[in-house]
Amino acid sequence: MKAEQQYIDLFTQCEALVCRKSAEVLNAPRAKAFADFERLGFPTRKDEKYRYTDVDKYFAPDYGLNLNRLEFPVNPYEVFKCDVPNMSTSLYFVVNDSFDKHVHPSAKLPEGVLFGSLKDIAAEHPELVRKYYGKLADTSKDAVTALNTMFAQDGVLMYVPKNTVVERPVQLVNILRADVNFMVNRRILIVLEEGAQARLLVCDHAMDEVNFLSTQVVEVFAGENSVFDLYELEETHNSTVRFNNLYVKQEANSNVLLNGITLHNGTTRNTVEVQLSGRGAEVSLCGMAIADKNEQVDNHTFIDHQVPDCTSNELFKYVLDGQAVGAFAGKVLVREGAQHTSSRQTNRNLCATREARMYTQPQLEIYADDVKCSHGATVGQLDEDALFYMQQRGISLKEARLLLMFAFVNEVVDHIRMDALKDRLHLLVEKRFRGELSKCRGCAICK
Repeated sequence: MKAEQQYIDLFTQCEALVCRKSAEVLNAPRAKAFADFERLGFPTRKDEKYRYTDVDKYFAPDYGLNLNRLEFPVNPYEVFKCDVPNMSTSLYFVVNDSFDKHVHPSAKLPEGVLFGSLKDIAAEHPELVRKYYGKLADTSKDAVTALNTMFAQDGVLMYVPKNTVVERPVQLVNILRADVNFMVNRRILIVLEEGAQARLLVCDHAMDEVNFLSTQVVEVFAGENSVFDLYELEETHNSTVRFNNLYVKQEANSNVLLNGITLHNGTTRNTVEVQLSGRGAEVSLCGMAIADKNEQVDNHTFIDHQVPDCTSNELFKYVLDGQAVGAFAGKVLVREGAQHTSSRQTNRNLCATREARMYTQPQLEIYADDVKCSHGATVGQLDEDALFYMQQRGISLKEARLLLMFAFVNEVVDHIRMDALKDRLHLLVEKRFRGELSKCRGCAICK
């Protein structure tokens, strides 16, 4: 039996339960998503988009799902202390795929800003959620997005009204918690209206050593003249599999920074699709992966320049040790009429052992003649001359290797527009290279 059949059977048997424990707005697209999933099935490695990730393999095991929305016995504010030093944040939690109702008093937001359970806000503000939910995440094109839409019952909504500035960064911690092999399906919906500004840090952690499979679909709507930063930090363990699909639409003169960092994982597949739909829109898309043992990180990106005068800057860096596998496929499309486009895509990769493998595929597709576009990729090893030079000055070989790898990835961290978070991540990256982040124990940010 192919892996998708068990999910088809499960949804057929439990559709009423799934809907009853969610909200009407979230239920509306389920039937179409189910039909799309039945038609598509999981992609195979013959599909160019999933060439380096065996989707069927990771979805084939029998995972538990919390379709009944039972509460897990954990108060994350007592277990996790995730405030980054010197950076006061409004702190929230998702336990598996349910928004946690323990809201700390420090989580205060400006008037009119909504941040909370997607299910609850969909019940209170159905027209707001209906306007945006599922509008970017096209279930007819991606089976993982379709599966997530079928089963997602809750998630997070962040809504920032017109001309509102959220000064304090918002931090969302996703916690995986279970006693058996477990699957979660999360949704995050982010809406910034015209002139709005906000910053969101999303951290993924795992409390237990069981096998976890998580799907997450994130939709970001950046209105005209809005400014939005999204930072994603994954630090789980070797028995986690993560499929994360991020969809972004930017209006005129919006400025968006997307920065995803994988410090520790099992298998990670990130898909990012950005639509530059308004003139003057600018996106900075950054990613960094540090992997060893048998870890795998696969990033697939697509930036769509739909109109003139837009800018995109893309930078991804990998450091692979042991038998780790990395993959990067990035495509930039400049549509006909999208004149004065400026686009730069860079992928740099370091294989620290002969057993590590990196696959890279940068792509440019241009249908306009007045543009400035470039792309490039490199795969290499540590500079032997530099290692020799450093050893001649009394630095041990191990320390020299660490220093070169640390310097290599720093460029991605330096794109962060919050100094306190940047400093903390520099420390985390160094700890990771020294083997001090072997697995998630609470929130390593605070250690």
